[in-house]
Amino acid sequence: MRALSANLFALLLLCALSSVFYVWSALENRLERHKRRFSGPSQESFQQGPSEDLSAKTFRALLAVPAAQRQKVQNLSYPSAFVGTRDYHVNGNKRSAQREAPVKLGSPVDDGIFWSDWLEDLLPVRFTEGYAEAWRNKARTSAVIKLEPGCGRVSNQLATFADGTKACVRYGINADQVQGETLTYYLAGLLGITNLPPLILSQLNGDSAQWAAVRTRMSHLQWSDGAVVSLTEWISNLTGVVTPAPLRQQSVGLNPALKRLENQTTAELLELMQWSDLIVFDYLTANFDRLVSNLFSLQWDPHVMERDTNNLLRTPHGDLVFIDNEAGLVHGFRVLNLWEKYHHSVLSSVCVFRKRTTQRVAELHRRRDSRWRLLELYRDSEPLSRELGFLSDEHAAVLQDRIDRLYKHILHCKGKYRQM
Repeated sequence: MRALSANLFALLLLCALSSVFYVWSALENRLERHKRRFSGPSQESFQQGPSEDLSAKTFRALLAVPAAQRQKVQNLSYPSAFVGTRDYHVNGNKRSAQREAPVKLGSPVDDGIFWSDWLEDLLPVRFTEGYAEAWRNKARTSAVIKLEPGCGRVSNQLATFADGTKACVRYGINADQVQGETLTYYLAGLLGITNLPPLILSQLNGDSAQWAAVRTRMSHLQWSDGAVVSLTEWISNLTGVVTPAPLRQQSVGLNPALKRLENQTTAELLELMQWSDLIVFDYLTANFDRLVSNLFSLQWDPHVMERDTNNLLRTPHGDLVFIDNEAGLVHGFRVLNLWEKYHHSVLSSVCVFRKRTTQRVAELHRRRDSRWRLLELYRDSEPLSRELGFLSDEHAAVLQDRIDRLYKHILHCKGKYRQM
């Protein structure tokens, strides 16, 4: 009887602690969002960070497990992934009118499962290679003069450079998060996905020109000298994004047979096209902290899909920005068994793809050298790559396996819809 009472007490205590943690997480996120909207660093309406959906916010902490051993390994010579223009106002009025008008340029789908070329032509690249390289070079030599909350959890900070521009600094609870964010960024480059803001690594040093002005703040944050952090460009004037109807659980999914595609506005089609890239990308990286966590949360929150999606934001012209990718690759692979059925469910909901993305996936599948291509790009682009490390042998094999599975899914879709 005494043992039964002790077990019951332990269970009640665990439930109480879980409830306190959940409430604290909710309050922290609401406060963070409130600060961004009403007292932003420059009195602007900055929106970069997690959305208001609080149902899945505890997953990062609950699923944290000891970091796997890392191994350093080497990649690629694909054509540059960043092509086009980052300027959201290029051809602004014409482009906005084209996006909002009903579809008039033909079918939105070509060759059975691919978004049409005329749609591709209307979607300039978010961050060009030239812009990203210029930002990275400047950020590596710019002095940080201020650190403040504004990039999610307390361990991350919004940094202001001497010229007034800003970046999100990810310190990370452990190195997995910084490594995952960084390698996810370079994998996007291999795939030609340009929705991620530019990123660099920096090694903290209170005596260096870059960090000396915020040495005291770093001490208060308990940031350790020598730690490698990531800095990602801060983008202003972003708003939340709700999961589109075709990708919600009650829908038949995003496929060429969906009759409503013919009635979508150009803007809606362009957003769906970016969503198809996002789902492919999150499947490859096993990122559970976006649409997958929403799908998981449906079991106790039936309206989660009607609210903003985690870590996904939109520019004024409708371009999607994929932020906070720390759950991808490293951490996502470590907890893959917990989430794989949800990853599979989300991927299965999509059978329309961008041609460029599928070409990159097919090439990585055929050559079976994703590990070396990713490492080569990473080491060629990031001076601190060796300090941060790379995927373990096990995780590199997981990445290649997911590429192969994605390729098979694309072939399945092609066989199913080839007559359309």
